[in-house]
Formats: sequence, C-alpha cells, structure tokens
Amino acid sequence: MGVYRMYTGDDGETHIDELSEDAIKAINLQGARMEFSVSQREPGHFSDFHPAPRRRWQVGIVGRTIIGLSDGTSQTFNPGDVRLIEDLTGKGHTTTYPDGYNITLQVTPAEDL
Repeated sequence: MGVYRMYTGDDGETHIDELSEDAIKAINLQGARMEFSVSQREPGHFSDFHPAPRRRWQVGIVGRTIIGLSDGTSQTFNPGDVRLIEDLTGKGHTTTYPDGYNITLQVTPAEDL
C-alpha cells in the first residue's frame, strides 16, 4: 500500500509522487464528504487523456487502476493504495481498468466542497 499525489506540474503535465510519512501524518480530512463509487466495465476499459474533474482523495477497495502519463510511463494502483488527485488542468492522464470491476472510496476535502 502506498499514498500518492497526482498533480499538474509547471510543464502542464501530470506527475505522480509518493508521499512521505511526515506528509501522510499531516493529512486532515475533518469535514470532508465521502462517497463510494462502484463501476463495472469491460476488463481493460481505457479512458484517453483527461484532467481530473475535481480535487479528491481516492482509495481503491476492489480492482486495479492503471494511470498513464504523457511521458509514456504508467503506474498501477492496487486495492489499498491512496491517491490525492489534483491534476485539474493540463493534458491530464489516461485511466485503464484491467479487471473491469472497481469499487473506490472518494473523499472530497472540506475546502473543495
């Protein structure tokens, strides 16, 4: 399990960094809104480049998610991985759902409601 941040860099491209233990300890989600997302797609479903629609934390519960970046690299997120998604501008990222069935917990911080 890891905790990651997806963000738009000064170059307009999406980047992914793993958060440090100190950064994780500083996370405060008091007053946040929480929702579950259940989706079923064909295994291998692909969404082309897109920025995130809103800033949020996302925790995979069931199913893997593969995030592709414009430099050709990708990162697979497994159940239990946590992502702060904030690549709201720029080219964005691709998303592939290799398993077809995904359940995620999404948490929107209070300041973004």
